[in-house]
Amino acid sequence: MTVLKTSLRSFLAHKGRMALSAVAVLLSVAFVCGTLVFSDTMNTTFDKLFASTASDVSVSPKDAAENDEIPQNGRPATLPAALVERVRGVDGARNVQGGVVSMSVTVVDSRNENVGPTSGAPTIAGNWSPNELRSVEISSGHEPRGPTEVMVDGGTAEKHHLKIGDELRTIAVTGDFTARISGIVDFRVTNPGATLVYFDTATAQRELLGKPGVFTQITADAAPGVSDEALKARIASAVGSGYTLRTAAEAADAGREDVAGFLDVMKYAMLGFAGIAFLVGIFLIVNTFSMLVAQRTREIGLMRAIGSSRRQINRSVLVEALLLGVVGSVAGVAAGVGLAVGLMKLMASMGMELSTEDLTVRWTTPVVGLALGVVVTLLAAFVPARRASKVSPMAALRDAGTPADAKAGAVRAVLGLLLTAAGGGALWTATQAEKAGAGSLWLGLGVVLSLLGFVVIGPLLSGGVVRALGVVVLRVFGPVGRMAERNALRNPRRTGATGAALMIGLALVACLSVVGSSMVASATEELDRSVGADFIVQSANGQPVVPQAQAAVEKAPGLDHVTEYKWVEAVVTDPHGKAKETGLVAADPTYAKDVRRDTTAGTLSEAYGPGAMSVGSLYAAEHGVKVGDTLTVAFKGGERARLKVAAITSDDNNIDKGVMYTNITTAARHLADERMPKSVIVFATAKDGQETAAYEALKKALAPYPQYKVADQADYKKQLQDQVGQLLNIVYGLLALAIIVAVLGVVNTLALSVVERTREIGLMRAIGLSRRQLRRMIRLESVVIALFGALLGLALGMTWGTAAQQLLALEGLTVLEIPWPTIVAVFVGSAFVGLFAALVPAFRAGRMNVLNAIATE
Repeated sequence: MTVLKTSLRSFLAHKGRMALSAVAVLLSVAFVCGTLVFSDTMNTTFDKLFASTASDVSVSPKDAAENDEIPQNGRPATLPAALVERVRGVDGARNVQGGVVSMSVTVVDSRNENVGPTSGAPTIAGNWSPNELRSVEISSGHEPRGPTEVMVDGGTAEKHHLKIGDELRTIAVTGDFTARISGIVDFRVTNPGATLVYFDTATAQRELLGKPGVFTQITADAAPGVSDEALKARIASAVGSGYTLRTAAEAADAGREDVAGFLDVMKYAMLGFAGIAFLVGIFLIVNTFSMLVAQRTREIGLMRAIGSSRRQINRSVLVEALLLGVVGSVAGVAAGVGLAVGLMKLMASMGMELSTEDLTVRWTTPVVGLALGVVVTLLAAFVPARRASKVSPMAALRDAGTPADAKAGAVRAVLGLLLTAAGGGALWTATQAEKAGAGSLWLGLGVVLSLLGFVVIGPLLSGGVVRALGVVVLRVFGPVGRMAERNALRNPRRTGATGAALMIGLALVACLSVVGSSMVASATEELDRSVGADFIVQSANGQPVVPQAQAAVEKAPGLDHVTEYKWVEAVVTDPHGKAKETGLVAADPTYAKDVRRDTTAGTLSEAYGPGAMSVGSLYAAEHGVKVGDTLTVAFKGGERARLKVAAITSDDNNIDKGVMYTNITTAARHLADERMPKSVIVFATAKDGQETAAYEALKKALAPYPQYKVADQADYKKQLQDQVGQLLNIVYGLLALAIIVAVLGVVNTLALSVVERTREIGLMRAIGLSRRQLRRMIRLESVVIALFGALLGLALGMTWGTAAQQLLALEGLTVLEIPWPTIVAVFVGSAFVGLFAALVPAFRAGRMNVLNAIATE
């Protein structure tokens, strides 16, 4: 009880000094809890959506595309209308409905603007039936009653300012058709962002599926007393094989699987960044308790002198850490819920709607947050607590402070050098790997070991690095600069730990910048070397190119040739009988000019001849295939063909790596017209000297089809750069949490340092140091500590990035690009971070009363 009272009294006495450490714990716990609440809320939202839309039993074609896939031919697989009557006659089946659903559509308003979502969610077109009332309700107007009427969801109507009577044009592979809005529906549960349009059944069949009397699915509810499983078995017996049957639970599970990958990536990525923030927070907490122990050396010595044991001193410091962890974690759990709500608002601005009514806080979330916060805080305080327990009563009474441990310094140097050398060796091994999978393990090991090595050896590096930085940055400020340098050098362990907190975040920034820049540079070089086409036409969400858009491209003036690029699913069997499910690229022969592929054997142009194909060099080596061999190709939904290998393409480049080619006419010979895929990409090459005119003509020709973008090579390179840049910006935003915690560490170190040097500051003020000079000295000390951490972090990060690029060269990332503008900007920005972190400590130091400071013990 005495230890608890003493710890509580000490904690409250130093609550101001503990505040920033508590904020670090709060931020880290908030990020973890916010991520868990956010991901759980998304799961709840989708679970409600799937539950509300699923009938007791559903029947769909065997070869139907997955829920999140768009059929390559633009036409969903169908069921005959006669099957509806067969299901309706099953004993125990109620409310049997035929449904039409297609995601291979684009809907535009009267201004020719796509009203579909920009968040990646689909545009879903279908027929209106009483079944839809499970998930939506008509809020205004009425259901569509003919080919000229359409209903739209309320979210889309609000976002695009649509109202009843407005005209919408729907673009499908069967053609374009227009209809006026007759009604607006609102979701009974949260709509995560999809756009919904409804037509009457006959119109949906004719315009979306291309023929009457067919459906994409059949749904049935079970009569009272009949289970879903029993009804499924009865329907299966009635309809026979060749169909996929699912109960409501199975349909919901399938829907969850479709979104699980996306949700898990978001969840674990954010938790990873929360872990980085925790790691940075450890340095802040270690510094805080180390400095508090040093400042309370005399107090601890007195306690030891009056009978406190080492164990009690150790326990006292750990109890203070426990209080810090509990306070910070409790506040962090509450802040985490607020963060989750903020993330939901952010996602809503990006097009994914999430309702706070579905906010889900499971009991495990606060437990995990509290446990993490408390455990991490206790671990961070363990070393300072152990150091406190070793304070000698006599040394403390003489105010000798905590003595330096020369042996520990030597052990630290040896351990740091060994870890750094081991990390460097692992990184070098990764660059020499022959396979990316094996090399990635060495890369991960190298990153961890080199990071630990720099953390351990940081205090030893601080002397030389700070002196070097002092010559460049501090000496111009005269005596004040030299005092700032000596203050930074006074306690290398403290400077090393403070700089290490900033080093971790900036190392990751530098590493990702190098990898991102190398990705863009490699892709640009690959495009320059391999792509001969002038223009590329494709959609942003994988929509196939509809025939009317294809015709518009072909009619555009100024073009030398247009190349279709289709992806055909097939099973390829080699001469030895080994089958592989894969895909072939069916293209026009001009594709050999549009994308230049080297061959290791044969001639690529011959692969576009009748009954011929090509294979990649990796496939050829693995299956023992050579030019002249005949492969059996079973086209999905079509016939088997025996195709002769006319060329083997090199897989050394990244474009179309591993792809097999054949002619479009060859694929069409073995596939029915309605099963033949549409082009996923269209390439076009202008006539000599007409590039600019052809570019403008293509954009004009495709203006009625806003889902497709025309890109010349410069546009395509910029798209790649923008995509990588957006991804990096998201990562930098998440890393900002770790950097904020690191800045708090600098603030805390300076604040406690000012308290520690109160008497010294008073003496300097007494002999003539002005307030302005004092504030400048503290700011310069902060700047040099921040630059020290930045220098180590950037050097480490560039090393990681270079090793990662060398490893990824096996996958086509062949160009190493160091983004020097970014590196320099981060380094300079670190100086401003140091200045910002020193504002409050410098201000407080400048306001000290000189006489009171001198009198301080």
